[in-house]
Amino acid sequence: MSSVTVQAKALGRKKPLLPDWTLSTPPEWDDVETAVLLRDLVTRIVRQEVSAFRQRQAERRFIQVLTQQEVARGAQEGKVSMGGTDLDQHVDTNAAVATALQAFEDGVYLVFVDGQQVSSVDEQVHLKPDSQVTFVRLVALAGG
Repeated sequence: MSSVTVQAKALGRKKPLLPDWTLSTPPEWDDVETAVLLRDLVTRIVRQEVSAFRQRQAERRFIQVLTQQEVARGAQEGKVSMGGTDLDQHVDTNAAVATALQAFEDGVYLVFVDGQQVSSVDEQVHLKPDSQVTFVRLVALAGG
């Protein structure tokens, strides 16, 4: 199983929205001749992120013993959390996928695969093991 690097950026910001992460791709996507629809790529990314969100929620339910470095880092960021919270946030995976696809079609964000803009969810993209997928959130102009 291969993976690709995923980035999230916003126009007008120097720092990325999130740290880069890797997306595991299914074996059938490894074939150089195989093209993947952007729709399928976005769906896989959203499903992985929903799964990661659920995992983080589960981890927050447990109280953790913090090191001095973790307390100092939390204090610097403005919040020290030991866990023990249950926010009870539920995410409908299918609704999250539909929202992400609709947001792309509405022009809320752009997608680039290996530096090439993808303009339609039904456009085919060719992924390589070292491919880079970049999401760029567009910022609406005030009053626009």
